[in-house]
Amino acid sequence: MKIKNFLYTRKLLLLNIFLVLYILTNLIGGERGLISYFEKKEVYKKLQGDEKKLSYMFKETQLKNKLLSENVDLDYLDTLYRDNLKYGKKDEILIKLK
Repeated sequence: MKIKNFLYTRKLLLLNIFLVLYILTNLIGGERGLISYFEKKEVYKKLQGDEKKLSYMFKETQLKNKLLSENVDLDYLDTLYRDNLKYGKKDEILIKLK
C-alpha cells in the first residue's frame, strides 16, 4: 500500500525520470544518436574519397575518348597499339616490366 501511495503522489517525478532516461537513451544509441552520427560521418568521408577517385577516372576517360574520337592523335594511338598488342619495329627492343 505504501508503494502504491508513493507512486500516486510522485507520479510527476517518475514521469520526468522516465522521459529523461528515454531521451538520453535515444540521444546516445538511437538511429539519430551520437554513435550513429560518428558511423555516418566515417561513411561520408569514405564516399567523398570514392567520389574524388571516380571523378578523376571519369576525366581521364573523357580525355582518352576525346583523343580517339574527334581528331585522332596518332601518338596516343601508337602508344595504345604498342601497349595492347606488344608491337615494336625491327630495330627496337621490347622489355616487359610487369
